[in-house]
Amino acid sequence: MSEELFVDTSRGSKLRINLDLIVPTISCDLLSLDAMDTTGEQHFQIDHNVFKRRLDLDGKPIEDPQKTDIANTKSPEKATEQPAENTTVAEACGDCYGAASEAIGIKCCNTCEDVREAYRMRKWAFPDPSTIKQCQNDKSVEKLKRAFTEGCQIYGYMEVNRVGGSFHIAPGESFSVNHVHVHDVQPYASTQFNMTHKIRHLSFGHKIPGKTNPMDDTLVVAADGATMFQHYIKIVPTTYVRLDGSTLLTNQFSVTRHFRQMSLFKGDSGMPGIFFSYELSPLMVKYTEKEKSFGHFATNLCAIVGGVFTVAGLIDAALYHSVRAIQRKVELGKFN
Repeated sequence: MSEELFVDTSRGSKLRINLDLIVPTISCDLLSLDAMDTTGEQHFQIDHNVFKRRLDLDGKPIEDPQKTDIANTKSPEKATEQPAENTTVAEACGDCYGAASEAIGIKCCNTCEDVREAYRMRKWAFPDPSTIKQCQNDKSVEKLKRAFTEGCQIYGYMEVNRVGGSFHIAPGESFSVNHVHVHDVQPYASTQFNMTHKIRHLSFGHKIPGKTNPMDDTLVVAADGATMFQHYIKIVPTTYVRLDGSTLLTNQFSVTRHFRQMSLFKGDSGMPGIFFSYELSPLMVKYTEKEKSFGHFATNLCAIVGGVFTVAGLIDAALYHSVRAIQRKVELGKFN
């Protein structure tokens, strides 16, 4: 196996990130996976290639993994609900619990999601869903009950632009307010989230034969309270050329870890979560498989034969001189 290091001049369109991670004490309903890169492109609720599997607190699966189509966003639902609002009489207009305002286009809140959106536009904290009529028959109440009585396994892959960027797993629904990425964790406090996690697998691209990933089977424990875990990853593009001439384009990486405990009393910025920041190295490593020559084989064979002959000669000489010394003592009558 020969190794070469040179400047990376290749231009790939996408970077594949393979992820398998377990958060043992937070349910899948509260966790979201988001990614963004240095070009400014943001991807919210990445789940079209990512599965979530509900686990009990012992780590055993509760149900089959669920995959949500990326097209199931809020916009189509609102588009279908809007005509119904126009044909609804005034008496059927749902209460927005103080968030209604014609100035920002909020008149009626007929569903639990409408109330959430109204509070979000007002930048208000969302109250307890059990106190809101529209949310009493909503699945969000059930999700609140099992928030900390289940775990979650998030696995799959995602393809992002081949530039530096980041992705994270954090509690709460993610959205953008004035070009700022935020997570809505209401009605919980950030300190309630224990982000202890196990990284079963993390890689960028295909596996390299004979190489291990530095983060596989890594357990990261939040010792006290809510914690922000940050993993800084340096990706090195790698080319692997097999004996048959086929080429495998993949990546290696190294990682530096950092964590910070979140406290409401210290006024810390940020939020609990698992954050991965990565950047690409301008250098590329090339591994090439080569067959050893016959001369190399002959040299090794001669070295082995010569070594065996030398060791055998040393043993023979030691035994010969030992026997001769014993015979002389016997002849002189000094051997006991």
